[in-house]
Amino acid sequence: MLDLDLQSLKDQLTLQIRNDKRYVYDPIRHKYLLLTPEELVRQLLIAYLLTRKGYQPKRFAVEKQLEVFGLSRRFDILIFGPQLQPFLLAECKAPQVPIDQDTFEQISRYNLPVKAPYLLLTNGQATYCCRMDYANRQYHFVDELPALP
Repeated sequence: MLDLDLQSLKDQLTLQIRNDKRYVYDPIRHKYLLLTPEELVRQLLIAYLLTRKGYQPKRFAVEKQLEVFGLSRRFDILIFGPQLQPFLLAECKAPQVPIDQDTFEQISRYNLPVKAPYLLLTNGQATYCCRMDYANRQYHFVDELPALP
């Protein structure tokens, strides 16, 4: 498990209240989104990747649709490498949702058409990242998030 200390980045988020509802600004999609527990985790991870890992905003795709086994699904975050090849696929969950076998299976299914070499799962408290070994049909947990190539 990685210790990203995502909660320490809360002060970097831009919040707004409209009609008694809280919204958070998404710097990738350039718009305010309803602040749900899952959205908070997603925005904290985006802040971490931008500020602590130096990932460039132009390399992000956030909440885009993809097809898995003929079904329409939506991934949370996909980071692209220098030649715009998938690099890291991330799935964010609300803090009360455990990171377990079901969530690993979900991101694995989402990765079938994507084929990203790194997968990341977080609920804001527990974070796991693994490197895919497609040749041997295995994955290996890593001790830190990879730097962009």
